Order: sequence, then C-alpha cells, then structure tokens
Amino acid sequence: MKPENAIEVTNLHKSFRIYVDRGGTLKEMAIFSKRRRYENREVLKGVSFEVKRGEAVGLIGHNGCGKSTTLKCLSKILYPDAGTVEMRGRVSSLLELGAGFHPDLSGRENIYINAAIFGLGRKEIDRRLQEIIDFSELEPFIDNPVRTYSSGMYMRLAFSVAINVDADVLLIDEILAVGDANFQAKCFAKLKEIKEGGCAIIIVSHSLGQMEAICNRSIWLHDGVIREDGPAKNVHMKYLEYMDAQLAAKTEGKVRSAFTAKDHRPNEDLLKDATRENSMRWGNGDARIVSIVLYDQEGRPAHLFHIGEQIRVRVGYEVRRPVTDAVFGFAIYREDGTHIYGTNTKIDGETVPDLTENGEVEYLWEDIPLMPGKYLLDFTIESGEKPVDYYREAEYFDIVDAGNDVGLVRIRHGWKLPEGKSGESAHE
Repeated sequence: MKPENAIEVTNLHKSFRIYVDRGGTLKEMAIFSKRRRYENREVLKGVSFEVKRGEAVGLIGHNGCGKSTTLKCLSKILYPDAGTVEMRGRVSSLLELGAGFHPDLSGRENIYINAAIFGLGRKEIDRRLQEIIDFSELEPFIDNPVRTYSSGMYMRLAFSVAINVDADVLLIDEILAVGDANFQAKCFAKLKEIKEGGCAIIIVSHSLGQMEAICNRSIWLHDGVIREDGPAKNVHMKYLEYMDAQLAAKTEGKVRSAFTAKDHRPNEDLLKDATRENSMRWGNGDARIVSIVLYDQEGRPAHLFHIGEQIRVRVGYEVRRPVTDAVFGFAIYREDGTHIYGTNTKIDGETVPDLTENGEVEYLWEDIPLMPGKYLLDFTIESGEKPVDYYREAEYFDIVDAGNDVGLVRIRHGWKLPEGKSGESAHE
C-alpha cells in the first residue's frame, strides 16, 4: 500500500446467485429440482479506488448499484470473487442497526461485546466505558436489556461504541438516518473530530446534504462501476441531474395536469397514486389533492433546481362535496425536519371562491434562495380553519449549486472594503 493510504481497492468484482425458488430441505431439493434455476447477477464490475488517511469519502448511487456490497467487502462480511481490498489499521463499522447486539443482554454488556469485536481488550474497554455511555446519553437505561431499546437508542449505543475504539478506518452504511436531530448533529461533530485525527471514513447514504457536511469527496457507483469520482458537491450535482433526467424521461408524455382540459375529469392513474391513505395525510375529505407537478423556468417537469431559480408548482384537486371559505397553503421543510417556510392564501389576503368542481391551483416561487439540499413539501386545502386535505411530505425537490457558502438560505449581500482594496462588490 502507498504510505499515505488507509484503503486501497483494486478491480473488485462480486456476483450473487439469485434463485427462482430454492428448496430449504433435502426433500424439497430432490422433488423440486427444476425450481433451482438461478440468475448470476454481477453487482460489482471492477471497482477500484483509494482513500487516504484522514479523508472522508461518500458512496452514492441508486438502490442496487453496489454501495452496501462494497462496504461489506471492505468489512470482510463478504469476500470478492476477484480483486483485492487492503486496509491499514483497526477497522470499525456501522453497517446495520444493532448488528452484533444480543437482545437479552444489557447495554453495558453489549458495549463489552462490540468493543471486543473491534479488537479492544478488557482493560481498554474499562477505561473507555464511561466515555461511551456519556456519549450515548443512555446512562439511565444502560443496564436494561437492549431488546427494550428504541431504534434511536440502538443507534446511539452502536455509534458510541464504534467511534470510541480509536479506529483507523470507519465504515458507515445509512446508520446516520436514525436518531433525533440533536444526536445527529453530535455525531457529525464527532465524525469531523476523528477525521481530523487521521481516521479514514467511508459513508453510504442517500442524504447528500448530510454527506457534504462530512465528506470532501464522493464516488458515484452506477450499475456496479464507478461513474464519477471527485469533489462531493460536483459529483452530487451530476448525480442529481442524472436522476432528474431519468425521472423526466419516465414522466414524459404523461399527464401534465391532473385533469383533461375538456371536461376536468380526474386522471385515474394519478388519482390512484395520489389518494393512497397514509399516516401523513388527514382532513374531512370534501376535496382531495390528486396531482402535484413541479416545473422549472423552462416549463419542464423537474425535481432538480439551482439556487435562485424559479419553481412553478401545479396542484390538481378533486371536489367530492362543495368546500366553502376555501384556503390553499403550502410549507417547505428541509430533509432533517427544519421548517423553512409556510403560508396560505388567507395569510396572503387572497380570496378563493367556493370549490364546487375539480380544478387546479398554481404556486409560483420566484428566485428561490434555499441552499443546496433536499426539501419536502406539504400542501393543504382547508375550509376556514378546518383541514379538508392536509398532505404532508407530498412532494420533494433538490437544490444544487457549486458555491461554498453555508447555511439555510443565500442572502443577497454586498461588501464595502477598506480603501485601497478591491472596492465594493455585490453577491447574489
């Protein structure tokens, strides 16, 4: 290995047999031998990359592209069919929630078991025990069986052990999606700390915003090969543009409106998808939202936008019973649940006629100033103060940009520098 590297992966290949119907007993295998047909599916097709000490790298890509398989090969849960994996130093991994925990043992006992798996001796664990418990914030429950823990408590305990074993390589697979916002922020701060201490980190996640907070580099896996490898923001932008293009191709030629222009009849396909019952939707049902389409400033359906771009949203609704004193509203949330903005026609002083037939409402957001990330949209129809159809997390969109400023929104600003310097300038 090169002296500056913590991980070297060379020409990694991995395939799996996918059986049509594989018998579980000798009798089944003998009687139903013809059912033992299988497909040989190649998941990794010659993947090669290096990770330096103190470098944090994100693995991104659509489901099934080989991200988790790569991590499992690195952690030696799986072994490649061809190629090599070399790593220097102690390896710590968080691949599945609660993996390695015994449900009937206490949190304290599971700390000893997990830390021992990572290579720590009894005396070393004794020295770190209180630090692990303090980080997890689980001291009141540490002597309870872990089967009584919530998923968030599982995550706290597993993460606390993994980051306190002085690992040289840390592998994380989607585990940061679990836990409350405060603990996630604490985890990110700790990850940055151990990264600065020389630990190499590889993270698999679909939350690109979270990855950008830690990773300075990302690798985009596509159908088992590396499609892009470079600065995280640049790779993420290309990935999101590709995914948005794929979505646009799928929806091309489909209904751009909830109803036909001729007679305002509901589109049955959209109605079937949009009216599915779930815990994120409530109201008296007098009217129902049946379609939501986002358009870019060129008038094309899209989910990917740039900072400062115009977004037009068209929401179709079906009226089942007349709605008086009607109000339309929307809210924007960041992926981590932060409430960004919300308003409705009543707040804005707009008068909505009584809803007696199917129709559409359109929202126009000019020069949207949101910083890069994924955002979720709530839409609502109300009758006065009563919810008719509140549709939570009904749609989403991604904001991308190659800039390096940080925060929730980009504020237009200017600089007036001391005389003799560059002078005044404005930034939007």
